[in-house]
Amino acid sequence: MKLYHANGSPNSRRVRMLIAEKGLEVERVPVDLGTREQLSEAYRAINPRGVVPTLVLDDGTVIGEASTIMRYLDDAHAPPSLYGKTAADKAVVAMWERRMEIEGFAAVMEGVRNAVAGLKGRAISGPHGYDQIPALVERSKQRVANFYDDLEEQLGRAAFIAGDSFSAADITGLAAVDFATKAFAMPIPETHVAVKRWHEVVSARPSAAA
Repeated sequence: MKLYHANGSPNSRRVRMLIAEKGLEVERVPVDLGTREQLSEAYRAINPRGVVPTLVLDDGTVIGEASTIMRYLDDAHAPPSLYGKTAADKAVVAMWERRMEIEGFAAVMEGVRNAVAGLKGRAISGPHGYDQIPALVERSKQRVANFYDDLEEQLGRAAFIAGDSFSAADITGLAAVDFATKAFAMPIPETHVAVKRWHEVVSARPSAAA
């Protein structure tokens, strides 16, 4: 297998974290986002959407989208599973990971892509160009603030996002929080003690440095 990824890509980080948690050996191929290598003819022959990460299997099968790559790697390799054991467990983890992706990760991404000057004409990732809409930046800030509030409520009653065990939902949640902190100047509010407790715990895992 080959993982096409970028060090500065939070979506790539999600996949690298899962690979580290599973103890897998996957060849990594760097893609330079700074030079827009992801939009090159060579890379788009692999992933027509021109985004990272992309996983290419030994038989040539191409899998895009971070959440899908994560699920494939978890399903295709030995336990421990980061999606739970029972059908109910898997549904709960999938539910919370989806919420982390939509309510947290996507909210930050919307704000960043509509604010950063270097992304002019690239307000939505993918092969098509879209103009930035400055008004969306303020809405994104409100979305991220709400994300932190909702996450505080959940982590006030559970050790991890989907319950008592670390899961794929925590990987996506950590990527969203660190993305908000570093790229959108919205760190965890000081009042959100449960989120801070969780963040300290998950950030201490070796996979967080992947």
